[in-house]
Amino acid sequence: MAQAMRRQSDISLFATDGKPHPLQDTLLTITLVLGAVAFVTGFFHNLHLLSSWTGLIGILTGAYGQFISVTTRERFALIIGLGAAAIGFFLGMAHGGLFGGWLG
Repeated sequence: MAQAMRRQSDISLFATDGKPHPLQDTLLTITLVLGAVAFVTGFFHNLHLLSSWTGLIGILTGAYGQFISVTTRERFALIIGLGAAAIGFFLGMAHGGLFGGWLG
């Protein structure tokens, strides 16, 4: 029950072990931003290039972030970003794909 004795100000948003994780936090932020962009633009048919590419990059950064993540909070937020990026990617692929007719 040592966790119950800690003050709330000692608990950080991303690192539950009390150590800084700058690479993981950067990947988390990038994944969340790319996931949000891919998710929002995935609902517009004419923005399929943006949604498919940001979704693909968001999936790749999120997957690498999951691979090197240390804390549960990082993994939880990465899953949210990965889900949004995947939905945006799949909608972008359904609306025209990564190249949108440029290659054929």
